[in-house]
Amino acid sequence: MSELLSRTHAVALDAADPLRTLRSEFVFPQHNHRDQTYFVGNSLGLQPRGARAAVQDVMDKWASLAVEGHFTGDTQWLRYHRLVSEQLARVVGALPSEVVAMNTLSVNLHLMMVSFYRPSRERPAILIEAGAFPTDRHAVESQIRFHGFDPATDLIEVQPDEPNGTISLQAIERAITEHGPRLALVLWPGVQYRSGQVFDLDAITRMARLQGARVGFDLAHSVGNIPLQLHDIAPDFAVWCHYKYLNAGPGAVAGCFVHERHHRDTSLPRFAGWWGHEEATRFKMAPQFVPAVGAEGWQLSNPPVLGLAPLRAALDVVDKAGGIAALREKSLRLTGLLDALVRARLTGVLEVLTPSEPDRRGCQLSLRVVGGRERGRSLFEYLQTVGVLGDWREPDVIRISPTPLYNRYQDLHHFVDEVDAWAGL
Repeated sequence: MSELLSRTHAVALDAADPLRTLRSEFVFPQHNHRDQTYFVGNSLGLQPRGARAAVQDVMDKWASLAVEGHFTGDTQWLRYHRLVSEQLARVVGALPSEVVAMNTLSVNLHLMMVSFYRPSRERPAILIEAGAFPTDRHAVESQIRFHGFDPATDLIEVQPDEPNGTISLQAIERAITEHGPRLALVLWPGVQYRSGQVFDLDAITRMARLQGARVGFDLAHSVGNIPLQLHDIAPDFAVWCHYKYLNAGPGAVAGCFVHERHHRDTSLPRFAGWWGHEEATRFKMAPQFVPAVGAEGWQLSNPPVLGLAPLRAALDVVDKAGGIAALREKSLRLTGLLDALVRARLTGVLEVLTPSEPDRRGCQLSLRVVGGRERGRSLFEYLQTVGVLGDWREPDVIRISPTPLYNRYQDLHHFVDEVDAWAGL
């Protein structure tokens, strides 16, 4: 085995890792009194140690000030959602006015389609990828029906055209061009949740706009994983969650982007709520809705402060890391080493489904277990018994996501060694 694939080399990489101290910022589940080897940041990130203090700060203010907490101090609840705006903007490559933390991803997706899916008899269709995450599939089908159209003809799904179920940019372009005159909206993921494939969002935006369609992105598996430049790419909207790579906790408050070109367009239909009303006149309680300028104008209710508190702590850790660029640099090395180890040591046991090109994948490798579902479940359950946790996707795929904030290069060897041990049983 090459020295570069040895455990000794992994130990050296960990010792030289500029992000190595960030591991101590997180709480690890225990297995036999040791830290679990955790590879499920693509589903639920670990708890930042600062999250408890952030929540306790809100609890203490509630206890001591009650309603006055809305108006008191630097962390007053009236503007609590703005405490994360600048940090979120850096994470997704946007202006602070273009982002807002609110609701959950599915709710935000529906709110965005109220404004940006405006079907007509000539343009009723939405284009998504085949095998989209259920949030997207269910939401777009229900929106199409709500507007009186038929998903059988007006929900267009782009089928995989590459080995292992990935989709080429050429296939996306063909579909957008073929259906262009009928497209009202292109809704696409930044990272496909099953395969881990990263898409060229800039190219997809340009293709959609060339055909006169609106474009939005589901960035659930992208935010905190890969660099994004939403302001420059200029889709109409994007939505995401914060509980995966940003570690804000189960069911965490989600995020939303609306490009600044829409901020003063009062002709856009939207579902209005009082927290989307401009702040200067909000408490006059007048009947007329005057939207706030920016993504905040799509808010409905006052921010869930207890839910936002862990996000503040999580974003602070990203800042300590030096931002997404630093995380991406380590991620490329982690995922590259995992890919190399699997191909070198586990041939006949695991097949890598995620694209091999570094710019077409993020933290996640989707690994098909050779031999089918029964064998795959056997491996997955064995890994759990030895303290190695990935996640399972039917019928025969284990997703392993080495996350640069807290995973080590040695963790990759632990995974490969245990798969090798299982295969030899």
